[in-house]
Amino acid sequence: MIKVAESAKQQVAHLMATENHPAGSFIRVGVEGGGCSGLMYKLVFDHEMKEGDQVFEDNGVKVVVDKKSFLYLIGTELEYTGGLNGKGFVFNNPNANRTCGCGESFSI
Repeated sequence: MIKVAESAKQQVAHLMATENHPAGSFIRVGVEGGGCSGLMYKLVFDHEMKEGDQVFEDNGVKVVVDKKSFLYLIGTELEYTGGLNGKGFVFNNPNANRTCGCGESFSI
């Protein structure tokens, strides 16, 4: 399961409203190769399901993950921060052995 912190819930709702995403939209999270640690997180708004998608809902937010990415993201909590180091969504992934300084890539 992917958990959604209150901070991320509020930012998702804000972006959904201001960017005029269609009804039924959700956030799609995943993992792809790249970044300084080998794997990078990705997060986009989507409204179309794909074969093999895993669907979760936490804190009122629908989260969709492809089957391959789910193996890397089990137990992850999605947060949003607006701190001094920049603002954006943050993946708190208990499976990551190493992360880069910017927090956008990791290794297992």
